Amino acid sequence: MIYVWLVSLVAATSGLLFGFDIAVINGALVFLRKQWALTELQTEMAASALLAGCIAGAAVGGWFSDRYGRRIVLMVAAALFAVSAFGAALPRTLAEFAVARILGGVAIGVASVLAPLYIAEVAPARMRGRLVSLNQMAIVTGILLAYFTNWVLSFQGDQSWRWMFAVAAAPALFFFIALFFVPESPRWLVEMGREREALGVLARVNGQQAAETELAEIQAAVSEEAGTWRELFEPGIRRALFIAVVLAIMQQWTGVNTVLFYGSIILQEKVGGHSASSAIGANVLIGAINFIFTIVAIALIDRVGRKALLIFSSTVMGLSLAGLALVFRMTPPPAALVIVLMLMAVASFAVGLGPGVWVVMAEIFPNRIRGRAMSIATVSLWVACTILTMTFLSVTTALGPTGAFLIYAGMCAFMAWFVWRLTPETKHRTLEEIERFWKVKRT
Repeated sequence: MIYVWLVSLVAATSGLLFGFDIAVINGALVFLRKQWALTELQTEMAASALLAGCIAGAAVGGWFSDRYGRRIVLMVAAALFAVSAFGAALPRTLAEFAVARILGGVAIGVASVLAPLYIAEVAPARMRGRLVSLNQMAIVTGILLAYFTNWVLSFQGDQSWRWMFAVAAAPALFFFIALFFVPESPRWLVEMGREREALGVLARVNGQQAAETELAEIQAAVSEEAGTWRELFEPGIRRALFIAVVLAIMQQWTGVNTVLFYGSIILQEKVGGHSASSAIGANVLIGAINFIFTIVAIALIDRVGRKALLIFSSTVMGLSLAGLALVFRMTPPPAALVIVLMLMAVASFAVGLGPGVWVVMAEIFPNRIRGRAMSIATVSLWVACTILTMTFLSVTTALGPTGAFLIYAGMCAFMAWFVWRLTPETKHRTLEEIERFWKVKRT
């Protein structure tokens, strides 16, 4: 049992780098806007350059992992994380900065596909939800570390943003080294005809007797699968893909990244009365709430189930965003109330939408096509995230914060309905049982 936790923690380190690289821009933008005199469009470009790389990484990550294995491709991602950290710390122009961030985005895109997928393929069914949620736990830990690091470094002056990016190189190098000490996915090993190695991994995870039973199930599932792109669009699997893609898109369009990416700018420019350091410091509290409620999600997801958490999360988050819309009708909007409602939105996201969507996406596809299917779903997620990030400041300028937050509150309402009506519960089912469920749906 300790072994599977350690393996999952190593894989989830990619999530820590994922969270850090995404959130570090929140504080750095305050100084980048000042140093390079960025317009609203240039600010959106600086924030979303990473996300363009995420789309590319997610697009190729699943295919490469199906061909070369989960672990090797994660090692490539670890190297890209380190290169991006140094590159983003040293640019002389916005273009150079964007290139470095795109490379980091490729790493995030690959990791966002493979880390939950790898953990799901290693973990026993009874604790898979908790273990896959470790990846989301690592993401929010990275976000919190980024906010705290930004705040500490913000007192060093206008060039402090360079150090904000550079510090990510250390965990990236640790992740690269640690991957030498974890096994390959047993399900991928079976697909490659390496059953003896797969049995060894399964035995260390779940004991010899359970390993032999699980190996037989995996072999049976693999023998029946063509593993082609066309199979993704067969009736039962097509429905699974549709659900995963919608969940991925709506996880982003519910609007949490408006707070995670632009929280400092919102507090400094839309609310007012905050210095750069105090606005960045307020985000440390947001990151801490995100961290705490992700722990709550890990404790609940295998007990309460995926659907209940997703519906609760979407509903409370929608109410929080509707509250923000009303508060921004006040002149001036009270800073304390804005922060409280931001905290509510982030807490409700963290307890359900954050980990829950990744868990469902990692669970619902057949083994041989899981990498490619996860790539499609994750590309959809990053495209949605890019659209959100590239448009938030422009939408806020056009409609005001009230109009923008009302749109995101409506997205939350749609998400709650979609989960309630169309998303199946996958709690306590093995991956092979979930696969058989979709086969029944084909008939």
